Amino acid sequence: MITHTLVINCGSSSLKFALINPQTQATTLSGLAEKLGLPDAGISFKQDGRKVELALAQGDHAGAMRAILTYLNERELTATVSAIGHRVVHGGETFQQSTLIDAGVIAAIEDCARLAPLHNPAHLLGIRTAMECFPGLPQVAVFDTAFHQSMPQHAYLYAVPMRLYREHGVRRYGFHGTSHRYVSAEAARMLGKPLADTALVSAHLGNGASVAAVLGGRSVDTSMGLTPLEGLVMGTRCGDIDPGVFGYLATELGTDIQGVTDILNKQSGLLGLSELSSDCRELEDAAANGHTGANVALEVFAYRLAKQIAAMTVALGRLDALIFTGGIGENSPLLRGKVVRQLGFLGLRLDEAANAAACRGQSGHICQPGSSAALVVNTNEELMIALDTAALTAQQGA
Repeated sequence: MITHTLVINCGSSSLKFALINPQTQATTLSGLAEKLGLPDAGISFKQDGRKVELALAQGDHAGAMRAILTYLNERELTATVSAIGHRVVHGGETFQQSTLIDAGVIAAIEDCARLAPLHNPAHLLGIRTAMECFPGLPQVAVFDTAFHQSMPQHAYLYAVPMRLYREHGVRRYGFHGTSHRYVSAEAARMLGKPLADTALVSAHLGNGASVAAVLGGRSVDTSMGLTPLEGLVMGTRCGDIDPGVFGYLATELGTDIQGVTDILNKQSGLLGLSELSSDCRELEDAAANGHTGANVALEVFAYRLAKQIAAMTVALGRLDALIFTGGIGENSPLLRGKVVRQLGFLGLRLDEAANAAACRGQSGHICQPGSSAALVVNTNEELMIALDTAALTAQQGA
């Protein structure tokens, strides 16, 4: 019988899901529940090229999970689900790899909620709801932070009193690890090299964005830190900034630290610079039509990204390939071009035609033959979660 892994990515007001066959790596079903907790909550299902949209009578996470279960029952797919894999943003230093979920793991994810208060509580809600709806099935947690636990101490420590690290966990953790791990393996395949012999910089670019230095398949540095605020310019996050801004703005605006944090997380980045939008597609269109703010936002984004990529090569000692992935990385030839042109000193020479063609699901090389390599690689975090889940549950049954 065909078996599937149900992949769950639970946010505070959304639930993304996919039903994946780990043997064939094919996605049988996918979907998204949105606006959970609001009167107009709804859920969509995509299967065989068709999309079905439904309102949720019980518009919370439990209602979304029950709607998924009902949909699977109606199509006689429930019996094919052998395990459930959950994306979890923060595993702290406790988890260096994906793990089967038990009471101890749940308690550890709860403890890490202080480091990811917007994410981990939502993931826990998804885990508990899945356990209620699919009793007896093994559940696996796949952590965004786990991939970066291989970073050396000199890369993850902040220059603050060590007691803050020892007693409060203040260090750089990094995120998007599942994506960086997946695209690094794909890039090695595209290069025709063993992953263990590669030195790669992976740029995961979307509303959230980060770069990672991946040496021999292991993360040795990354741009995000204690929280996903550090690093690159993002959709609404500022990225790297003088920490003195917190005290200064709190005084100037008559607000508290949380108020400043909200500004830097929700009103900054591309949105704040452009005063128009956090969506890269809208900004590219606006810049082409002469919008000054949109152009400034794109230039700052590209410059800061190029600077971070160059910095990551220090951790690698060489550069075999630069990887672009994520919604922006996979679909913005304009920004890729801006970045690659600024990195010519690393031996990168853009192939304009190849760069333009690598869009809308098309992976490929985007630099000229004989130059250092830059690749567009379509990420697939859901598949990575499904494969981890299948491997762990197979070990459990062995």
